[in-house]
Amino acid sequence: MADDGGMTIPAKTLYIAGAVAVLVSLLAWSVEWSGLAYVCPYCRVQRTVIGVLGVLTLFARPGGIVVPWLSLSAGGFAFVVAAMQHFNGWKRISSGSFSFNAQWYIDPWLLSGCAMLILVAQLMLVQAACRRSAR
Repeated sequence: MADDGGMTIPAKTLYIAGAVAVLVSLLAWSVEWSGLAYVCPYCRVQRTVIGVLGVLTLFARPGGIVVPWLSLSAGGFAFVVAAMQHFNGWKRISSGSFSFNAQWYIDPWLLSGCAMLILVAQLMLVQAACRRSAR
């Protein structure tokens, strides 16, 4: 029996992943709106696109073409933004001027690295969901 390279992703898994992504995005926005985090254009792009990809995950269907295209466009843009922010941290490391924020868990270098991981995982999930068999 030949492997068609497909993978079955239950719709419930897609809905849970999409809802979690939207909640993460809203939580990140609420932290900024409450004044607990500083205004950062890099972070705004990342948290917005994580939410947008969450919504697109809810609409991912086998054989779809619009959702994968939109997810790659938005996700690719946000990944580049996250990579730029992350690379700025690496430049500071190379110059010897790097230090974590007093509250290390909101350090932009760590958060941008996490954003890159989340964005890639979301893109992989949407692409796999749209490639899956409609059986």
